[in-house]
Amino acid sequence: MRKIALFSHHPMCSRDCSNGMIAALSGGYDVETFRVNDDFEAILGSADIVAFPGGIGDSQSFDYLLGDKVEMIQDFVANGGKYLGICMGAYWAGSHYFNLLDGVDAVQYIRRPQACTSRPYGTIVEVDWCGDKEAMYFYDGCALVGNKRKFETVATYANGDAMAIKQGNVGIIGCHPESQEFWYDTWQYMPQFWHEGHHHTLLREFVDTL
Repeated sequence: MRKIALFSHHPMCSRDCSNGMIAALSGGYDVETFRVNDDFEAILGSADIVAFPGGIGDSQSFDYLLGDKVEMIQDFVANGGKYLGICMGAYWAGSHYFNLLDGVDAVQYIRRPQACTSRPYGTIVEVDWCGDKEAMYFYDGCALVGNKRKFETVATYANGDAMAIKQGNVGIIGCHPESQEFWYDTWQYMPQFWHEGHHHTLLREFVDTL
């Protein structure tokens, strides 16, 4: 069973997002959480995948938490380790953070041309995931913009921007397929969009082929 080292530091890497990823992935993976003061070298040395969940943060919080770990994460990926990032974790794969991507960057979707929402907080957006329409939980996630010949697109937003991609050992997702049922209690219109675990299956399949 492959091992996932899942970073957790609430709220920059949200407890709810971490728990959602554990719920979605633990059936097929050995998921172990780690924190900012843990021994990164030891954690990465025993992991097949390093994962960073969604949360609330910015470049300053990244520099404070992980600025001195950039080279370590880059080396892990360069030496065959896999990187999984969701929402904030997807942003962190980009050029201003871990800088793991080639010819593509993670940018704020709500500022993109013809974005289907301008809401920077929890909502539902329609995405195309491997040819199927899905109403997926979104919280100011990223679009993956760049040379489409350099990455595999797994899912797109309604405006055509990539929402989930794989490039080499890196897999990143702008929305929240790990979302759990209680997330949909925020607004009256949202419970009807609860995916009943289907999006967890999509996430597992995404990781299985990473």
